[in-house]
Amino acid sequence: MAKSKAVLLSSIKMALATFCSRIFGLVREQVLAFMFGASSMTDAFYVAFRIPNLLRDLFAEGAFSAAFVPTFIEAKEQSAESARKLLWSLLVVLTGTTLTISGLIIYFAPEIVSVFAPGFVGDAEKFEVTVGLTRIMAPFLCFVSVAALFMGALNSLKVFFVPALAPAFFNVTMIISMIALPAWMTSHGYPAIYALGAGVFIGGLVQGLVQVPLIIKHGFGPALGGGLHPKTKKVIKLLGPGLIGFAATQVNLIVNTILATGTVVGAVSWLSYAFRLFQLPVGILSVSIGNANLVHFSNAWKANNDEEAKDILKGSYLTGWMIILPAMVISIIFAQEIVHLIFERGEFDQTSTLMTSKALMWYALGLPFYGIYKILVPAFYTIDRQKVPVYCSIFSIIFNIVFCVSLVPVYGFEVLALGTTVSMFLNSSAQTFIMSKDLKVSLFEFLNLRLLKVFLAAFVTAGMTWFVNNKIPYFELNFYGKCAYLAFSFTCVFLVYGLLLFLLGERSVVLKALNRIKKRLGK
Repeated sequence: MAKSKAVLLSSIKMALATFCSRIFGLVREQVLAFMFGASSMTDAFYVAFRIPNLLRDLFAEGAFSAAFVPTFIEAKEQSAESARKLLWSLLVVLTGTTLTISGLIIYFAPEIVSVFAPGFVGDAEKFEVTVGLTRIMAPFLCFVSVAALFMGALNSLKVFFVPALAPAFFNVTMIISMIALPAWMTSHGYPAIYALGAGVFIGGLVQGLVQVPLIIKHGFGPALGGGLHPKTKKVIKLLGPGLIGFAATQVNLIVNTILATGTVVGAVSWLSYAFRLFQLPVGILSVSIGNANLVHFSNAWKANNDEEAKDILKGSYLTGWMIILPAMVISIIFAQEIVHLIFERGEFDQTSTLMTSKALMWYALGLPFYGIYKILVPAFYTIDRQKVPVYCSIFSIIFNIVFCVSLVPVYGFEVLALGTTVSMFLNSSAQTFIMSKDLKVSLFEFLNLRLLKVFLAAFVTAGMTWFVNNKIPYFELNFYGKCAYLAFSFTCVFLVYGLLLFLLGERSVVLKALNRIKKRLGK
């Protein structure tokens, strides 16, 4: 029970910091939409950014973190000095690897863009801008990978708030760049959209640097010389198969990007704006739970406290569903209202609002599956079953490709968002089944009566919300009225959902969550 409380408290700390980061990320997207809309230039930016982003999720936020944290905890149990040497050994390896990859991206940028955006080849201007942006943003991979390494080390030291806040510095840098640099770019003969590329480059660097003081403060400053730490090879060995295991979402997005470039102008941007909104609840809620679960689950598992580790994972699984489902309800029912309020101004018109909201609804259906995926994949690393996410991801990627290639010509770009959701459902379902077998627990210890109560509460909440929302003339309200209506509606969704859980017997969970949040906000 004490460990479950620790996971919850760590999750809340990370969620609060991540909330700040995501809000700044939302402001960043608003500024981008206002200044550039959903145009051929924003399509170019999103395609170019997708290239280092694919590798970022593998090296920074996915496989590397999952391979590093359990190994770092093992080294720390031996001695703090051993963990310090491992951290800086990996920093050398990671920096060298990502810089090499960045250099290859810069050199082969035209060929890479031709593969990632075949629909751009016939448009010389768009193609050249995409190539230029790809080259500018390539080093971002190195900067953000180092930032994620520091974040993993600090999380292992039970430091959660500041590392989770670090992406806010990236977003603030992007906002400043979009406001300050476009005029300078055009005056020097460069496209204004290059301001975004510069912001990504500088922001990635800042995101890593802000964590350095904490690394030093906790006694993990530079430890160079003496060769690589023996456990460095273990991390690299774990990383190999894990690259595929963590690749599912990003590869699906790459497939979406390639196919979207062959549809209508703006499709890449519509999907990207929708995915950003989709990531808001995932980043605040599911990733926070997943990261906190990884640390506590790893500690329990490495200490051979198998039953405690199982309880932590089952608790995180239930909490993941419980927290993300109301966010899914909001994202689906209020999709058009959300997109309209956040983005529809400047160059972002009504057509863009409609298209983006359609994509958001299909993405939002996958919110709980993406959240469970974020919890389970690192857990497979901890129990040394890295190949499971690999096989599940390969299966889901193949399914997504077949699904999208078959249906996009008939139903349009919206199928790309739906394909991502269905493939993530298959991926997370398979991983849940296999994890239950690996831990030697019944599948129904994950898919239990308590989870059915959560589903029932979410379903009833969705029905009530849909009925009421259809009676409100939202688009006739002024700006402040729209803000007030959505804020009130979102609050009501969570209150009704929480009340239903309370009435269904989940009183302790609801009260504990409220008390923890109240205590954290009161500090």
